[in-house]
Amino acid sequence: MTVQPRMQPSTSYRRRSSSSTIPALAGLIFAVLLIISFLLALLLVQLEVHPFWYVLDLLVLNLLGLYILLSFRVVDQWEKAIVLRLGKFIGLKGPGPFWIIPVVDTIPDVIDHRVMVTPFNAEKTLTKDTVPVDVDAVLFWVVWDAEKAALEVEDYRVAIAWAAQTALREIIGQMNLADILVGRAKMDAELQKIIDERTTPWGVTVSSVEIRDVIIPTALEDAMSRQAQAERERQARVILGESEKQIAASFAEAAEAYRDNPTALHLRAMNMLFEGLKERGAMIIVPSSAVDTMNLGGLMGMSSMAGMSEPMLSKAPEAGPEPS
Repeated sequence: MTVQPRMQPSTSYRRRSSSSTIPALAGLIFAVLLIISFLLALLLVQLEVHPFWYVLDLLVLNLLGLYILLSFRVVDQWEKAIVLRLGKFIGLKGPGPFWIIPVVDTIPDVIDHRVMVTPFNAEKTLTKDTVPVDVDAVLFWVVWDAEKAALEVEDYRVAIAWAAQTALREIIGQMNLADILVGRAKMDAELQKIIDERTTPWGVTVSSVEIRDVIIPTALEDAMSRQAQAERERQARVILGESEKQIAASFAEAAEAYRDNPTALHLRAMNMLFEGLKERGAMIIVPSSAVDTMNLGGLMGMSSMAGMSEPMLSKAPEAGPEPS
């Protein structure tokens, strides 16, 4: 028996640290100051000034460039930088440019305040009626307090993904398969409520949860398909029976109308015979009781003679002339 590994919740994201927040502008300024310092030192050497001055020039400009390189930071409009001074939180910086103290201050993380999307799933999870299902869902969430997201949990992105997956498994275990298939909106609302309660202490709020797909075993899917087909056939038979009842009621109502009006019944019988004899070669079977009751014997005989006279007349011209 082989055990398949469970799919882990997706935790792919762009994480920024203090080393990746050095802006290109700081590097450019550092390079320019470095070039200027060397050019100025060469000029002072050619002017044969005291070595103290070009050593001072190299130290001042290089240290200034190094300070700018290590202190100048820039974060985007949708980000907040977490600043620690000797390991203690001192505040949030950004968006835009800001300065830190080199070596003393660090930026362990940059929090993104945009709406984030985290896909998660639950594989082979038993429902309340013991049916294994695979459910895929998407979580939309946003960080509303960057300080809590950085200080209250080690990695809030991974924590949110695992909280969403465990909540999904919990909801599936409390619902029947039929409720999961037809009540996705209710399931989405319950998931959002549970996940939001778990992530609020981390400074994260859940915008919405959407169930993407519910996969059931193939054998169960075939059985449900056959059940649905049988249900449709049962409904068709019920509708057919209701139609027969309505037709019978209409016939009963017509019989009541014809019972007190034999002339109308006689005209109706003539109309039925006419409709039946319009087509060449038509045959009508009439009960003997109807023949006696509605006086159809003479009428049917006349209709039969009329039907036979037509082929006889068509064959008459083919006979030769009588001998004189």
